[in-house]
Amino acid sequence: MARLLVLLTALWVAMGASAAQAASAFTDWSAVVVAGDWHAHDGGPSEGFDNARRDVSAALVQAGFQPQNIRQFSVRPERYKDTNPEKSDLRGIYGALVDLSGRTQGGCVFYMTSHGAPQGAQLDQGLLRPGVLADMLDRTCGKRPTVVVISACFSGVFVPVLAQSNRMVLTAARPDRTSFGCGQDIKYPYFDDCFLSAMPDARDFGGLAGAVRECVRAREVAEKLTPPSEPQIWVGPQLRPMLPLYAFDAAARTTHAAGAAGLRQP
Repeated sequence: MARLLVLLTALWVAMGASAAQAASAFTDWSAVVVAGDWHAHDGGPSEGFDNARRDVSAALVQAGFQPQNIRQFSVRPERYKDTNPEKSDLRGIYGALVDLSGRTQGGCVFYMTSHGAPQGAQLDQGLLRPGVLADMLDRTCGKRPTVVVISACFSGVFVPVLAQSNRMVLTAARPDRTSFGCGQDIKYPYFDDCFLSAMPDARDFGGLAGAVRECVRAREVAEKLTPPSEPQIWVGPQLRPMLPLYAFDAAARTTHAAGAAGLRQP
């Protein structure tokens, strides 16, 4: 009898996990996460962008994305056997967008963390320009709900080019401002750090964007960094009322809350 109860309990847990997974708003979404450089602002080596690439991808899985629907890219993919990223180049990134959009029917996420310039974001030895990214997303994600996050200096330059009614665009800085935290000894750039720290408590991408912007503002004030980077948020009119329907998995928020409670125990 006891063995039967154990088997029934295991079956119930498995069925519950499967149902929770199927219920995720992001089960059929795809994501491309790119680290576009491996240098600190002073030219020395830095793991910051790849740390962010790895942990943003993991956070998306926690939020309800399927691991097989996430593709990661690194300038030095051979260093990261644990996550098996692909080489950060335009051809590979576009190929991933084509592949993912062909086998998923939901929305798209594109997240890039790198250095930036007024003309675009650093991608290995070149730049990913706003017009090029817009064209790639037009050809793959099309009219699907699409969330684009660009963590780089001057990344606000992407907003006017990417702005469409079905898209949300979140950038680390205004088009005429730098962002902060690209040193050799930091774990993440400041914007990525705020994104990752805010995500477990956020309900959806809309709430997350506001929390990230406030986190960046507070950190820059605390560290007396000027001029402020002023992260930019743009949400298209078609996507705006739909964002609350795409809620992050409650399990991820519950796990985070339980972990935080445990840390507060004596």
